[in-house]
Amino acid sequence: MSNILQSEVWAKFQESNGHRVFRGEGDGWRYIATLEGGKTGRYLYAPYGPEANSAAAFDEAIADLKRVAAENKCWFIRVEPTDSSIWGEGSGEEFLKNRGFKLSPRQIQPGHTQVIDLEQSEEEILKAMRPTNRNLHRNIHKKGVTFEVSHNPEDIDILTKYLEQTAQRNDFNRQQDDYLKQVARVLMPEDAARLIIIRSENGEAIGSTFVYDSDDTRTYAHASYSFEHRKLSANNPLVTTMIFDAKKKGLKYVDLFGIAPNDDPDHEWAGFTKFKKSFGGRSVVYPGTWDLPVSTNGYRAYEGIRAARESLGKAQKTARQQVIPQAKKLAGKAKNTAASVVSTAKARLKK
Repeated sequence: MSNILQSEVWAKFQESNGHRVFRGEGDGWRYIATLEGGKTGRYLYAPYGPEANSAAAFDEAIADLKRVAAENKCWFIRVEPTDSSIWGEGSGEEFLKNRGFKLSPRQIQPGHTQVIDLEQSEEEILKAMRPTNRNLHRNIHKKGVTFEVSHNPEDIDILTKYLEQTAQRNDFNRQQDDYLKQVARVLMPEDAARLIIIRSENGEAIGSTFVYDSDDTRTYAHASYSFEHRKLSANNPLVTTMIFDAKKKGLKYVDLFGIAPNDDPDHEWAGFTKFKKSFGGRSVVYPGTWDLPVSTNGYRAYEGIRAARESLGKAQKTARQQVIPQAKKLAGKAKNTAASVVSTAKARLKK
């Protein structure tokens, strides 16, 4: 299963966004990595990479990444391997620890996701979904709702139109409009991305999903939907349409891109995890984001700077939660006291 983040077209997008991109390739391994960081230390980052077909191939890829990192004065490399053929029957986490990797303080790409196998028949895919999704998929046309696949980068405005309200309702941080528009400009003409649009009975665009396609996998990347039209429940058949469009294109998998690591109802991702799992498929676990120091002192400095920033952030949050409300309370008391003094003074003057 390949990922768009390790594709040449994604490298092209990163370069168009001003990133320095490095490529490496050898017998059984390859990677695309970007130069990241600034004053707190530079590093090479290979999202969902490097790709390798064995432990030995992975080691060669890492050696090359370390070489490139040293040449560019980086403190560490950051990787996210996903192919279990690298670590075999054992634990991916233990495999990386044994090679000197440290779990990154910042987990970037999702370490847990839901994957749908498209090599099944459409009926088998539908059968694995919850009955509500099957019924909506089969009957949404009765409400006059239609779905349109767009390859036009300008249609990304349909996504961004409703994205802010969708993000606020579902409590997630969204990508900014400029970023999404640049992704659309680079990927859509290469058929590496497409927008699937929901249209109401009168032809109005009321929602969409923006997906990325690698050689064999579609990634469910972004979606937005008009709250005003929520009673149509068209966002569920939007996902099924996206799935079957990927199958029609000849792809092998749909990656619903990110679920909670467990079924805890209090987890911040619990809502959309339940939604994604309602479409069937299997849960997949990756080792996560890991760092390998290139400069031991440099990485220690990075850890110290990051720890200090986190402490400052927690202190500021505590201040906002405790000090500011207390200050408001004291200000309220002072205001009431002042009002009382003024009232008393006025009463005395009348006498």
